[in-house]
Amino acid sequence: MKYFVFLRGINVGGNKKVPMAELKVLLEKSGYHTIKTLLNSGNIILETNTADDQKLENELENLLSAHFGFTIPVIVRRADEIQTLYDLHPFEGIPITKNTRLYISLLKSDVPENLQLPWVSEDNSYRILRKRGKDIISVLELGEKNTIDAMKILEQSYGKAITTRNWNTMEKMVKK
Repeated sequence: MKYFVFLRGINVGGNKKVPMAELKVLLEKSGYHTIKTLLNSGNIILETNTADDQKLENELENLLSAHFGFTIPVIVRRADEIQTLYDLHPFEGIPITKNTRLYISLLKSDVPENLQLPWVSEDNSYRILRKRGKDIISVLELGEKNTIDAMKILEQSYGKAITTRNWNTMEKMVKK
């Protein structure tokens, strides 16, 4: 079974360092195969005999915690789920400028909706377009002075068991 694995909160500002080469070796030694990493922010494609998403998340969290010495939240998606999301073209029709950021936020579990979607921030810079199961599709327009803290809004609405990736990263993972 092919999975996309997303690690939360690593290699940010020199904290919680997880070298991708070391991570890849650890995963290989632990029985995962066809491992590919993308960027330094914890994006992994791997194959395993495990067909239980929750079990895989728990296995990986335990493995990483034991090896690196700190908790690393892990969110997994089956490759076919990410491919389906990609094929939906979730940002079709969105005007893109140099300040536009397209995001996919991945929830660990499908939490109830507490925002009326689509949702728009008071300053119109951040829009949560829709939630599709455990995935949230949003757009951020960077400001010249202050940019709204989109992650804070997501965490307040959906909890901290979430990680966000730029759509460009998701596209690269699908094509890898």
